[in-house]
Parts: sequence; C-alpha cells; structure tokens
Amino acid sequence: MSFLGVTASATGRRWIGPGPEAERLADALAQAGHPRPLAQHLARRGVTADTASAFLDPKLRDLLPDPRGLRDMQIAAERLLRAARTGERIAIFADYDVDGGASAALLIWWLRALDRDATLYIPDRVTEGYGPNAPAMARLAEGHDLIVCVDCGTAAHDALDAATKADIIVLDHHLGAETLPPALAIVNPNRQDEDRSQGHLCAAAVTFLCLVEANRQGRGATPMPDLMAMLDLVALATVADVAPLVGVNRALVRAGLTVMRQRARPGLRALSDRARLEGPPSAYHLGYLLGPRINAGGRIGAADLGARLLATSDPSEADALAERLDALNAERRAIETRITEAALEQAATREGAIAWAAGDGWHPGVVGIVASRLKDATNRPSLVIGVRPDGTAQGSARSVSGVDIGAAVQRLVTEGLATKGGGHVMAAGITLSADGIEPAMERLAELVERQGGVRSGPRDLTLDGALMAGGAHLDLVRALDAAGPFGQGAPAPRFALPDLRVAHTRTVGDGHLKVTLADGPSRLDAIAFRCPADLSDLLSRADRPVHVAGRLEVNRWQGRESVQLKLEDAAPASG
Repeated sequence: MSFLGVTASATGRRWIGPGPEAERLADALAQAGHPRPLAQHLARRGVTADTASAFLDPKLRDLLPDPRGLRDMQIAAERLLRAARTGERIAIFADYDVDGGASAALLIWWLRALDRDATLYIPDRVTEGYGPNAPAMARLAEGHDLIVCVDCGTAAHDALDAATKADIIVLDHHLGAETLPPALAIVNPNRQDEDRSQGHLCAAAVTFLCLVEANRQGRGATPMPDLMAMLDLVALATVADVAPLVGVNRALVRAGLTVMRQRARPGLRALSDRARLEGPPSAYHLGYLLGPRINAGGRIGAADLGARLLATSDPSEADALAERLDALNAERRAIETRITEAALEQAATREGAIAWAAGDGWHPGVVGIVASRLKDATNRPSLVIGVRPDGTAQGSARSVSGVDIGAAVQRLVTEGLATKGGGHVMAAGITLSADGIEPAMERLAELVERQGGVRSGPRDLTLDGALMAGGAHLDLVRALDAAGPFGQGAPAPRFALPDLRVAHTRTVGDGHLKVTLADGPSRLDAIAFRCPADLSDLLSRADRPVHVAGRLEVNRWQGRESVQLKLEDAAPASG
C-alpha cells in the first residue's frame, strides 16, 4: 500500500511507508525513550529495543573479526613483520583508486613508524590497466625482496608468475577464481575457499587486519605502530569503495571519522580544506567530496597522486598534491558530464535486464562514474564501455541490490566473451574486443536476469514515516545522526512531510532548486539537487499544498547552523 496515497510522485515513484512490524518495533523503541523519528528509522533497520544501545554505540573491540580467521593471514603478517624488522626491500603494488591508495598508505605509515621505507608502484589506468602486469612485477622483483599487492592480485596469475625473484603477499577483496595465482600468501575474504562472512570488507580493511595481526606477533620486542590513528584511511576507503556500512564496517567508519576530526593526517587535512569541507567530517564528505578528488589522479592524471597524498607526512607536499587533485577533479567532471549525456541517450534505446552504452574514445577513467549515473537513472545494473583506436574496449559496471555483477562479469571471462574482468558484488571492470561488445552484453543481460530481482524504471521511495515541519529541529537531526554513518547498505533516515505550502523557490548552481516550505507558522528550507523538470514544475506551482520527501541535514553557513531538507521527491497533497 502506498504511503500518503502517493502512487506516482513527481519523479514517477510510489512511496512506501513502514509496515505493521516496523510500527510495532518503533512503538517499543519510543517507549524505551528514543525520539519517535529515530525509533521509526531504527525499526526500518531491524533494530529492536534490546539491541538499540549497541547499535547506536558500536564498539570496534566487539565487532572487529579475528584476523586469523582469514586464510594465509598469519603467514602474510609474519612475512611483512620480518621484512620490516630485518630491513628487507619492500615494494607495494596498489590499485589506482581510493581503496588501493588508502591500503598502500596504511602500509607506508606502518612501515614508517618502524623506520622503514617502501617503494610505491601504481599502474597507469590507460597504458597498464587494472592490477598487476607481468613487466612491472618482474621489474619490482629484480630490486625487492617482498612485494605486497593491495586491492589487486587475486586473479593476476601471469603477472605474479613473472615475479619469482621476490616473495609476494596479496591483500585483496575482489572475487577469487577456483585457482589462485602463485604467492606466499593471498589474504582475501572473497576467496573461493573462504566462508565469505567477511566478504563485505574493502581492501584497506583487509590490510588493517593484517597490520593488527603483525602488531600482535610483534608485541613485546619493540613498540608497535598505533593502528587506531590509521582508521581515518580505513574509513575513507570503506565509504569510497561503496562497501556496505554494516557490522564491523560501520564501526570502522565511525571510529575513522573520529580520527579525521583531529586533522592530524596532512593529506586529508589539505584535501578537506581544498574541498571546503565545513563542519565535522561525515560519510557523505568521504564519498562525495574527498573520494572523487583522490580518485581523480588515477582517472585522468598521474595514477599515484592519491596514494602519495594519503601517505605524505609533509604538509607542503600535501598542499601541492591536494591542489593538483582538485584541478584534475574539475577536469574529470567536465569529461564525465559529456559522456554521461551520450550514455543516457544511448541506453534509452535499449531494453533488458541491464543498461549499457559504449563509445569511441570514452575515457576509461570516468566510465565507472558514468555507469553509476546510468544505474541511478535506470534502476538496472549498468555498464559503460570506452572503445580504443586499437579495437580493444574497457568498461566498468555498477550494480543494484540483489545482483552480483562481479560474478556475472567473471563468467563472461570464463566463457571467452571477455579477455579480462571481475570485481565484487556492486562493481566490476571488464576488458574485451570492440567487435565482441554486443554478444557480451547480450550474455551479461541473461546472467543478470537469472539472478532475479531486476526491475527497470524508478525505484519505490522507502520512507521511515511522516514528520511535521515544526518537528524538524537541530536536536532531532543530531539524534538521527547517532544511527549513522549512512551509505551503501545503511540508508539515511528519510521522511515524508505532508501538506506543506511552497512559499518560495529559486534556482541555484547547476540546476539545483532552493525551496522554502511552510506549515502554518513553521518554515523549513529545502534544496533539491539536480532537480528534475517534473519535480521543479510541481514545486514551482504555489497554488496547492504538496507532500515532500527527503532527508534532514544540518546546513552550515557563516558560522550558523540550521536544519535543511535534502528534498528528493514531492507529490500533490490531493494524491
């Protein structure tokens, strides 16, 4: 049954409110002393009155898994610790995204605390592609005793086989095949022979667990590095890699945000200032302000810029790197906008279980972002492919809940429809021939359809309940924030505010709509980012009341704080 009678909103969505069971849970939570809106949100997350205290104050010591529960962990930690203590030559081969850069930075900071250095190697996205490659690994093996591959390596059989002169450790989270490449240790919760209970960890979290085990093994002889001070890097990677914010991930991000507030890491401090981050850092800032800037180096600039920023202890170098990454991010946005428009237009001509688009010269550094935009617009797993002049093609996929896109893409490789590919549940990369795009996409659609649960068109909008405009105050927003951080797998509180009058609207920035909503004497400011035309038309007509839906947040301006609604949808109050 639709909520407030909204079956087709301005954005074409049906509103879904809490069911009887959620209402029952909310009643019990409210009786236990939680504000009713918070109780409604907790109920939507399946939190009960008995579990609410632990949920609202998750302890890392209670949730962090034993590192030794992962295969090869003790071997990897022992080898890393021995290399650090004996002064062996160590190389770090990392992926070019935030997760890879943060994983590399974790190792560099840990080694630095033990007075050791490491060689950082990050492949170029265009000329080398994702993951270890044989020439690079062979060169590193010539000059190093130990190579640590982070956020990559689980499927790099040929590359790791070329580095026989060095010991190799892999710390990864991407899906593993039935056979593993040659390495001293491959620590990956998504190996085929793991139970996948920790499969939601990003590579930086796996790296952190390895360092926890190394500290445990090294305890007593000499002081070991302070790992708690490094949780800002784990939090950044977890959010930027779109890992689900549940269980230990949620505790890692909460603890990491607390570390970030101290502004002790030069690179993150410089980038936060460059991005004009206001107020305490949140998961939103990690995912939408800092993450894209760090990724910009690997996407369209020098691949190692992001990792160098996160690893530097020099404030001057941090400022210079942050400035360069900020400029590259602006360039990336311009490229992304152009390709997104073309991809949306192309995908609109196709039906089926997946949305996809391909184009000559589409920059491989932005196809992943465009795939995410396509997924949001179509509510289908989406794949965007750039075709190179030599006839090869490289693409990125993004998925929706219930569809393991990494497994589907890996199947294409197994069947010979792609030369390289893989990833994880929500994201994957693929390399194939330009001539093979059509048959590969047909087969991918079949594989996705077999998994079920794919429905095109706008998603239903799920709401925690209704809220009056007069009840939207700062104390409530802060109470709701206690249920955070919010992100993948942890939806932010979303409420409907019924029967409001639109007192004022104005367009700001790049298609954003500022709105003042009125409920008698109560006023509430709202903003609809990238406001769709139909939503803008409805809100711009002040002749009748509307129901609106969105998320409450704190707006900070010139040292003042106020409540603002991030407006996502609206419908005529008449239903």
